Amino acid sequence: MSTTPLDDRAAEAERSVSALFAGRLGPMPWTHLARVVHPAPAGSRPFGWLRGEWHYWWQAHYLDAVVDAGLRAIRTGELAGAERHARQGDRLLATIRLRNGARWVNGFYDDMAWLALASGRLAALHDELGRTPRRRRIRSAVRHLTEQLRSAHTDDVGGGLFWSRDHDFKNSPATGPAALHLARLGETDEACRLVDWVYARLWSEESGLVLDGIRLREGTEVLVGDVWSYNQGTVLGALVTLGDDRSLERAAALVAAVDARLTVELDGARVLRTHGGGDGGLFTGILVRYLALAASSRRLDDDARGTARRLVLDTADALWRGRQSVPVAGRRDPSAFPTEPGGTPPTRPLELSPQLQAWTVLEAAATLA
Repeated sequence: MSTTPLDDRAAEAERSVSALFAGRLGPMPWTHLARVVHPAPAGSRPFGWLRGEWHYWWQAHYLDAVVDAGLRAIRTGELAGAERHARQGDRLLATIRLRNGARWVNGFYDDMAWLALASGRLAALHDELGRTPRRRRIRSAVRHLTEQLRSAHTDDVGGGLFWSRDHDFKNSPATGPAALHLARLGETDEACRLVDWVYARLWSEESGLVLDGIRLREGTEVLVGDVWSYNQGTVLGALVTLGDDRSLERAAALVAAVDARLTVELDGARVLRTHGGGDGGLFTGILVRYLALAASSRRLDDDARGTARRLVLDTADALWRGRQSVPVAGRRDPSAFPTEPGGTPPTRPLELSPQLQAWTVLEAAATLA
């Protein structure tokens, strides 16, 4: 078994997030989920998770991080660890469905796109390990979620996906991950249509970045021009996965725009901006995941690959340097990571999303070791 310092950092992030947030769904055996905060609120009841705040899409990204750890274990020759992560992923996927009312369907199409992506990657981890039995649950998740995404892709506003079942908002948060998911399934024509719609309706020529979406208000289209890092990430991932010349040109330009407009200077390096806590606590981690994919793509031009690599490694280094120990009874103290590069971890209670973001960033950096 051979590891690098970047592998060790990712392993520490995994250990820390697991120690602080992971557990069963109430007292139910053979379940696995991530709590929203650490420590759990005072007076929490055993089945409080069934009635409390529910973040379906945070759990999807937790599943993605578990898969990252499993793939890292394969790279470092720790096959028993990879098997353990595959089983953990299976349990987590089953528990997400259980906590979601024993169904895959959610009211938000972007939520379902995230879980479709993570489920597909869990299947790929099983493939790497040669584990073909007991895959029915993963196939069910991918099939049901993909059907939902297709149903949200309509001709309203010229294309793209609706964000929710209200059908009043076509946006990048749903369209980007859906395009990436379909590209991974080999459905390149539909993935290209989605990406082309984003570039026709939501790409800013001035900034080179992807905007948020278009709301429908009494028959009028209203552009929502917010810029969020994760929208750049999913579109970048779709472009790199499609891999045709036009997509790769767009990908290189998008990496350059991210470097120019979504970074801050820290200790002589350009690191990616973050978006605070709550849902925003995951946004930059998602971007970093797909910057690492771009940095590893040999078809992308060298300048873009080098820029993507630099952004991933420098952002990961800044988050690593800002970590602090959190005392936990009976265990080696886990680490808490800052919400933003150059900052310090927030005071307790700690929120899952920025800690999961740090883990995602450190796993992405480890792929570039």
